[in-house]
Amino acid sequence: MKSPVVASRQSWFVRNRMTALTVAIVAAYALFIQWLWGWPVIIGQWAEVGVLPVVGALLLLTSTYFLRTWRIYDYFPQATSGRFKALFRVTQIHNLLNIMLPFRAGETSFPVLMRSEFGIPLARGTSALLVMRLLDLHALLAAAGIGFAIASIHTVLAWILWAAFLALPVAGFAARRQLLKIAVKLLPAKAAKIVAEIENGLPADAAAFARAWAMTVINWLVKVLVLAWALGLMGVEPMAASFGGALGGELSSVLPVHAPGGVGTYPAGITAGAVAFGAASDKVALAALAKASINAHLLIIVSALTGTAISLPFGRAAKH
Repeated sequence: MKSPVVASRQSWFVRNRMTALTVAIVAAYALFIQWLWGWPVIIGQWAEVGVLPVVGALLLLTSTYFLRTWRIYDYFPQATSGRFKALFRVTQIHNLLNIMLPFRAGETSFPVLMRSEFGIPLARGTSALLVMRLLDLHALLAAAGIGFAIASIHTVLAWILWAAFLALPVAGFAARRQLLKIAVKLLPAKAAKIVAEIENGLPADAAAFARAWAMTVINWLVKVLVLAWALGLMGVEPMAASFGGALGGELSSVLPVHAPGGVGTYPAGITAGAVAFGAASDKVALAALAKASINAHLLIIVSALTGTAISLPFGRAAKH
């Protein structure tokens, strides 16, 4: 029979195993960077860029978190009306957990937080999150498609395919009721209520969908351009490679395979995207690109921490 002390320790580990795993991986990542380059070299690259560009990039990235909050605020107008500050706090906690926990485990915090703070049912919150993540992924893939269409030797066909892909969300939203009816027929009767909540989690009408889509595009446009600018300042060339690197990093952050804190996966996404869009791939160029990708990753983490720090004084949402 286990002693109370041993049982307590095991219980603590079970409750905090994801946090412990995240801390261990981030610590190992920090030690790896120190061993490979040394933190003074990494930080020295920011010193070469200058204080004003770094602060400017940080402010612009942090501003995108307010736009994300506004998208959710507009998505749930009745539940969140007049409580933007509380919603900003919820979205920042969700964003930080999503970054720091592995394999998209942090995503589960969104419907839970929205239920506890605003009384939104889990199925509705989960449905809304799925729609927003699909819009995020679509926006990033559409942006990447522009680069591939420009580089394609079959220019007309490439742009036709890109336009068809761009219209997919509109087609999906237009067919939502038919798709839900099919789901009701296929699923057991007990699942009908869940399907109803899923429908409630979709944009209410075409105007609401258009606003959600527009805010998604603006949010990712700002974030990708700022990251591309930062990578360019750190020597990633040509400009298309900086753009591809920014896209690659952000695509790695919305796909299911995501390490704690984006450790390894985010810089790898930047490197792969930059090379795909024309960056040099020799040993020296890849080493410089690796350092730039790590600094861009650190910029993302610092902006997330900054947004969370700004949101914490807002306090918990009032219970209704």
